[in-house]
Amino acid sequence: MLRAGIVGLPNVGKSTLFNAITRTRKAESANYPFCTIDPNVGVVTVPDARLQPLAEIAKTQTIIPTSFEFVDIAGLVKGAAQGEGLGNKFLSHIREVDAIIQVIRCFEDEDIHHVAGTIDPIRDIETILTELVMADMESVQKSLDRRAKDAKRGDKDAKAEYDVLAQVMPHLNEGKPALTLDLSEEEWSVLKPFFLLTAKPTIFAANVKEDQLAEADQNPYVEKVRQYATDHHACDTVIISAQIESDLVDLAPEEAADFLKEMGVEESGVGSMIRQTYHLLGLQTFFTAGEKEVRAWTIQQGDTAPQAAGVIHTDFERGFIKAETVAYEDLVRCGSVAGAREKGLYRMEGKEYVVKDGDVMLFRFNV
Repeated sequence: MLRAGIVGLPNVGKSTLFNAITRTRKAESANYPFCTIDPNVGVVTVPDARLQPLAEIAKTQTIIPTSFEFVDIAGLVKGAAQGEGLGNKFLSHIREVDAIIQVIRCFEDEDIHHVAGTIDPIRDIETILTELVMADMESVQKSLDRRAKDAKRGDKDAKAEYDVLAQVMPHLNEGKPALTLDLSEEEWSVLKPFFLLTAKPTIFAANVKEDQLAEADQNPYVEKVRQYATDHHACDTVIISAQIESDLVDLAPEEAADFLKEMGVEESGVGSMIRQTYHLLGLQTFFTAGEKEVRAWTIQQGDTAPQAAGVIHTDFERGFIKAETVAYEDLVRCGSVAGAREKGLYRMEGKEYVVKDGDVMLFRFNV
């Protein structure tokens, strides 16, 4: 299962957000640094409005959404790359995740201590970035030293790796994340096994106070984070109020929706963040629908029909014959499989078919 790690400075709302996302109280939240040391892990379901209409068409009460893991990683501090604040341990936790959600504090509150003493979102982002860049520079230099000798001996793989790493090093030296380096698809595939921290897909989560959420677009701190994310990280920013999200944990969905409306907010920031993280990881969804259940399945963008079948069971991929397929929009518009079939929208696809997000599929196989 793919993982997204929640990172940031101490006391910016990471553990509160983790509890809200996972609808648990697993992560301790306290007004002092390093109340989280070992990472908390929780499985998160991906909100998907398409499931209920499919359940109505399939005439089933059982809905199973897709999911992935979120990891609450302890707060980083300045000097983490040199081991400050148990930094080396925390950096290793970040190395193990597939994407990063960096929580940025965008509110003033004298009762909640900030490790730097003042509120400055850009300074906080750059503090985290500096530590990740320094850790990557050390890792890249070691890799360059090891591959230089093999490359000189004529090792083609070592030469390809050396050439890519040689492009990464000066980019990092300028304080820029590897993610913003202009590399070809082939070069990115060479770089991927090095698990660089700054090469991980990233989302900034701008954390605002409860009474600021409805008008967060006018929050000057949020504006700065958005602009910085676009200019320097090529990534998106989502607005959340970790405290509000935490308050929603104990409410039923209908009560939570009413609560948000009273706050002047249409949708939970966490729901948007979960969906964006899902797509950030390069994931997409296909569905199976029958009287027993309607279920969402996770695959990588670009996966073929046999690979999608293999997510359900390895036998499905090994013995794949064909996939009966209809697009979600077409099925809902027609109201039934029979209606989609009559209009020629329900089709048979073979081994080369690349699955699209929202495909509703039935696999035929023989083992």
